[in-house]
Amino acid sequence: MRSWQKLGGFRFGLSSLVSVVGAMLALFQTGCMSFDGLDEPVVLATHVKDWRDQVIYQVLVDRFANGDRSNDFNVDTAAPARWHGGDWAGLESKLDYLDGLGVTSLWISPIYRNVETDADVDGYHGYWPQDFTAANPHFGDVMALRSLVREAHRRGISIIIDVVTNHVGQLFYYDINMNGHADDQLRGSGKQSSVVHINEYDPDFDPRGIQSETSLGEAGPAPIVFTHDPLTNHMPPRPVVLQRADMYNRRGRTVDFEDPDQLLHGDFPGGLKDLDTTRCEVKQAMVDSYARWVELTDVDGFRIDTIKHVDREFWRFFAQKVRQRLAAHGKSNFFMFGEAFDGRPEVVGAYTKSELPSADQVARENTCVTDNRPITGDQLDGVFHFPQYFQAIRDVFRDGKSTDRIEKLWADRTTYYGSTPNELGTGLPPYRTLVNFIDNHDVPRFLFQGDVAGLALALTFIMTEDGLPCVYYGTEQEFSGGNDPANREDMGLSGFNTSRPTYRLLKRLTELRQRHVALRRGEQKVLWASSRTGDEEDAGVFAYERTGGDAGDSYALVVMNTHALHAASPVYNGVRMKSGLQAGTVLVDVLGNETAPEGTTYTVGAGGAVTIALPPRRGALLVPEAER
Repeated sequence: MRSWQKLGGFRFGLSSLVSVVGAMLALFQTGCMSFDGLDEPVVLATHVKDWRDQVIYQVLVDRFANGDRSNDFNVDTAAPARWHGGDWAGLESKLDYLDGLGVTSLWISPIYRNVETDADVDGYHGYWPQDFTAANPHFGDVMALRSLVREAHRRGISIIIDVVTNHVGQLFYYDINMNGHADDQLRGSGKQSSVVHINEYDPDFDPRGIQSETSLGEAGPAPIVFTHDPLTNHMPPRPVVLQRADMYNRRGRTVDFEDPDQLLHGDFPGGLKDLDTTRCEVKQAMVDSYARWVELTDVDGFRIDTIKHVDREFWRFFAQKVRQRLAAHGKSNFFMFGEAFDGRPEVVGAYTKSELPSADQVARENTCVTDNRPITGDQLDGVFHFPQYFQAIRDVFRDGKSTDRIEKLWADRTTYYGSTPNELGTGLPPYRTLVNFIDNHDVPRFLFQGDVAGLALALTFIMTEDGLPCVYYGTEQEFSGGNDPANREDMGLSGFNTSRPTYRLLKRLTELRQRHVALRRGEQKVLWASSRTGDEEDAGVFAYERTGGDAGDSYALVVMNTHALHAASPVYNGVRMKSGLQAGTVLVDVLGNETAPEGTTYTVGAGGAVTIALPPRRGALLVPEAER
């Protein structure tokens, strides 16, 4: 998410909006989708056989393509933090571009109605929910979304929607001084008393809950007051149950993310109000809202925002009840993966393990169950692989640190991530369905500090390793934006160029991944990793083979030189890399580089030894000659 970084208090200029009041109200009326008012049936189906076969492409809808000018409102393409006009019709118009690139799964930003603008920043990204039951009118209506999903499915592309369960947007304030309106106060002189700043939309965390105050002192929990401003869509949330104060933790803004209480129960900075996800009503509201979106559109998965800020018990309920409800309507193999912005695998992986808490806790959680199907330990099917982003993509491929950190990261996967499939889930253990990425909307683009050669190597890495590769829109066009919102460029600026070198490389990699089942389903074994980064002959080398398991005898060997300055080989002090192949096997490089073009062959030596030298920042993908 991370869009809170741009927020302060609740400040916006109504004078700048007065001239468009009529247009705004008309937009909200025509763009609204009521679950109760839309009865056209959609037949749910399972469109993905094995999620390991997928290549995910992440899109911020507002920034991709504008296909319907009638829903343009408040668009300002010159300002990175404003609405830019992208919509579902525009995305549908570019499906041929994505199909040509080899995309098989499209992850789109949140689809529900969002806060329009807040603190002079627009909610184009979708992470400020206001109405979980209505379509975002900037993107189109539910029929436009259905059309996108239908046309994507026709091309063999599945759809994943981004969902938020942790919070709503800045929709209420804490009436601390109980005067009936929101205040932004400074107290104290700075001489005999300290200066205290109190913003009633975004007060600092208080473990007791935000307290009201009078001139005589504290007066108990502060009332919360929902705002009513249709111009900026600061309106009471929907579904209606979320208009109850007791549905929120009401402890104020998180200041210390290392404090477990603040992490789970604090408002996201900028006033995003934290839901009490232990409440049965909240759990059921989220299941009902999001399962209904699937039932209305036939989408195929959820990417779930800010999972580590939500109580673990919520994930047991949400994941299980969504799977059960969808399976009963014909949708199985529904993929749910979460985002925990954290580099520690023990933290990130905890949301994929099937674990039950104490008997008392289980009994309490089961009080929320109304269908006689008790809660088990199952959670999410996968996670965004942030530990790999930090330890491999950033440290190794961008900054040239030692490759042995990747070996350690991979070795710990079965320790930290789920090793058994979830009931009614993907049929795969979560450690096999980690979502591997290079950059996204929350971190700077790789090319902001890295180079094209490093990017090419990182793409080769995520497209050939175990798990699901995920490409952020514009990476193939070599976008290079820094932190949010600079990393959320307009895709139209690229002209959707299909001749750019990185586009051609990614297209080639998706073709190879589709052709060689070992790259999708094979077991993974590291053959060479180096702790050296200097002038040593193997400095920067990383190599792994994929074969066996569901891939049968299909085989692939990936060798990379991540060093930026010199050629390197998988050999050190006379010891050479050994594969699992028989001597005499001929391998063919199906990628190639400037010193060894595509089609170069390598013959396996005694004991499975493979001898290969690679230029700086180059990789090789070797397959048996018979599989070429």
